[in-house]
Amino acid sequence: MQAILLSIKPEYVEQIFAGIKRYEYRKRLPREEVSKLVIYATNPVKQVIGEVKLEGFLSGSPDYIWERTKKDAGITQSKFRQYFEGTMKAYALILGEITVYESPRSLNDFGVLSAPQSFVYL
Repeated sequence: MQAILLSIKPEYVEQIFAGIKRYEYRKRLPREEVSKLVIYATNPVKQVIGEVKLEGFLSGSPDYIWERTKKDAGITQSKFRQYFEGTMKAYALILGEITVYESPRSLNDFGVLSAPQSFVYL
């Protein structure tokens, strides 16, 4: 199974690591099967700060995904709608066990030169 490095805004990383945000929303899924998400916190943090086991995913219309995940979304419905505006399909990655690194790591530690727009396979 593969791991991917995801770029996520620091405010959402905090929600994930606090156990409040149990889903990571995406407009597309990786083509390969993924078992682990390595979390890169974007500006101003700019560090890889932990990882999360992926327990699966949900797919469907944005309305369907919101109804299934809103209790543990970690974001407002307004931000959710804004992100999926104009799309017919939404995905929710189901987040499992969380590991926060003792010391943040750089992208170079993972052989990655720059932060991915969405994700990159490791």
